[in-house]
Amino acid sequence: MSAPPVFQQALGPAWSQLGDVIRRHYTMRPFSDDYVCVRGTMSEVWHAPWAALLMPFGRLFGALVPHQGKNVPIAVHYRCHPDDAHLYWDRVFDFPGRPPFHFRSHMEHDASQGNEVIEYVRFGIGMRLAVSAEDGAVVFRDRGYIWRIAGLRIPLPLGLLLGTAYVEERPDPTDPDHFTMKMLLRHRWFGDVFRYSGRFRLGSQ
Repeated sequence: MSAPPVFQQALGPAWSQLGDVIRRHYTMRPFSDDYVCVRGTMSEVWHAPWAALLMPFGRLFGALVPHQGKNVPIAVHYRCHPDDAHLYWDRVFDFPGRPPFHFRSHMEHDASQGNEVIEYVRFGIGMRLAVSAEDGAVVFRDRGYIWRIAGLRIPLPLGLLLGTAYVEERPDPTDPDHFTMKMLLRHRWFGDVFRYSGRFRLGSQ
């Protein structure tokens, strides 16, 4: 019997409280070749001027979107692999006049951690995220950063520099096949560091 989707594992009974379009695009089963794609437009992709100093590190770890723009086309490819239990993301931003920019990561869930997942980018850098279902939306709240090396998870104080992340995906009440999303990195002293938001359509797969 196949395992339930990663976010269903994290949410438990609260999975049923998510809007239908949110559940439908996260139904990929671990240890499978399941695949879903959503397409949309980012109404805003923005970072604070001083955050440009972080971009070389962001490119190295594959963790930050280095460009800015409005009404940016985007496709998000979600997939599972037959040989592991993770959920893989490939966000492809199509900034005008630039090659497509890929922001790749994968998410893991450990049953011992309850509703927490970890989103990993390159070199074992991960962000711990608490997952909740709120008014039909799936919401992710930052619980800190880690570095996984040699089987250890070492806490990293990156929040002192980057701030705290908040992400949500919310059903669009005007269309059952659309949802909105937003991501915000906000520093307690410096204000917004990164943010982007958009609207997506889940088409036939």
